[in-house]
Amino acid sequence: MQLTQYTDYSLRVLIYLSLHDEQLATISEIASSYNISRNHLGKVVHNLANLGYIDTTRGKGGGMRLSQAPEKINLGRIVQQTEGRFDVAECFNTTHNTCSISSCCQLKDVFWEARCAFLAVLNRYTLADVIKNKNELRSSLRVEWFPPRAAGY
Repeated sequence: MQLTQYTDYSLRVLIYLSLHDEQLATISEIASSYNISRNHLGKVVHNLANLGYIDTTRGKGGGMRLSQAPEKINLGRIVQQTEGRFDVAECFNTTHNTCSISSCCQLKDVFWEARCAFLAVLNRYTLADVIKNKNELRSSLRVEWFPPRAAGY
């Protein structure tokens, strides 16, 4: 089973933004850090904003940041929201299913169980669980991060 590139990029954006804490990041920064298409990333960012995972600010000095704490962002939910139908096999898609044994095939039950188990594992984790090594991730992605200033400074 392989997630779509769209879901992969969605997760990468959220990881990148979680490394910035409250600081703004841009699509160009993220695209450069991961060496991926800026145009494709724009669509991903737009969707993540629509889903409520990120806040965006337009214009000079604008960018994006997480709209909620990484502890509140569930990986299973993100995957389900970005994968769309998440058909493991053709028989899961009632519109485009041409398999002649679909009505009596037991393999789809096995695939359904595997799909449920896959999502059950993802549902146990949040974004916070996959960014415990923030400093290493920041270094690998060349993320510039400045610690928040203490109150009164």
